[in-house]
Amino acid sequence: MFLSLRWLTALFLFLLMSAGGAAPVEDPEDELLDLDIDEDLDLNFYDAFDYDDLDQEIDAPTLEATAEPEVDEEEEHHSHEQTPQTSTLPASNSLDFKTLELFGPNTGLGMPTCLLCVCLGGSVYCDDSDLEDIPPLPKDTTHFYGRFNKIEHIKSTTFMNLNKLQSIDLTGNDISEIDEAAFRPLPLLQQLILADNDVKMLPELPNSMRLIDLCNNKLKSSGMHIEVFQEMSDLEYLYLSDNDLDYVPTPLPLSLRVLHLQNNNIQSLHVDTFCNSHNPTFIRPNLEDIRLDGNPLNTHLFAAAYSCLSRLPVGSH
Repeated sequence: MFLSLRWLTALFLFLLMSAGGAAPVEDPEDELLDLDIDEDLDLNFYDAFDYDDLDQEIDAPTLEATAEPEVDEEEEHHSHEQTPQTSTLPASNSLDFKTLELFGPNTGLGMPTCLLCVCLGGSVYCDDSDLEDIPPLPKDTTHFYGRFNKIEHIKSTTFMNLNKLQSIDLTGNDISEIDEAAFRPLPLLQQLILADNDVKMLPELPNSMRLIDLCNNKLKSSGMHIEVFQEMSDLEYLYLSDNDLDYVPTPLPLSLRVLHLQNNNIQSLHVDTFCNSHNPTFIRPNLEDIRLDGNPLNTHLFAAAYSCLSRLPVGSH
């Protein structure tokens, strides 16, 4: 029994050594220490890579054009007759400007006024735009500028529903006709500038006027209403130079500060043109700028007409 156990132990050790009989593995770090880098590693990667391969053209497959089938001219003409032609243009996106009073209604060109002109707040600028008619304005317009266009006619419906309009400037147009009721719907109108036009008759104006400029027109005395300016209690500036007026349009409101009538056809003055002969103490303190030069008028012959003025009018003596 003792020999058998000893023998078995020896056999076990033998088998164990046979299973691990390979040479012991050395530490990898030891191998790296013994490695000759210069001899065993080639670190020149750029020399090892062939870049010429990148210059080779790539042959992409070409698509062969397919021939269109021939169409008989008679068949093509017949097909066009049967198939209605439709427009290939994309439909434009139309905006609903009815809900945007800022843009106003569409003009005769089919576009909103504020795309044709420039709208800033309550001011609408349509200067030098080749307009032949005044475009429909937004309801909140306070100042309208349509200078240097080709407008000829101001209609009675032009300024309808513009209750906030305070100023109109149409300098440098071809206006020769103004409907009698053109400015009647404007209760807040204060400035009307129609200089450098062909106006022959001045229609009814609201009593809210502060400035009227009709210089360089063809306005005649017979083309104005009698006492047209009398009820304008806020009128301060009246420019009527370079027209065909025969006399000073009286009576003038006491608020008037500037009156320009040069280069007309005025030949005489009445004693009550500026003053009141029935009231010797009457004074007109505001009227300080009167221009009568360029008229066939000798101003020194009418000294009694200036007795209520703080400054004599400018004119020939």
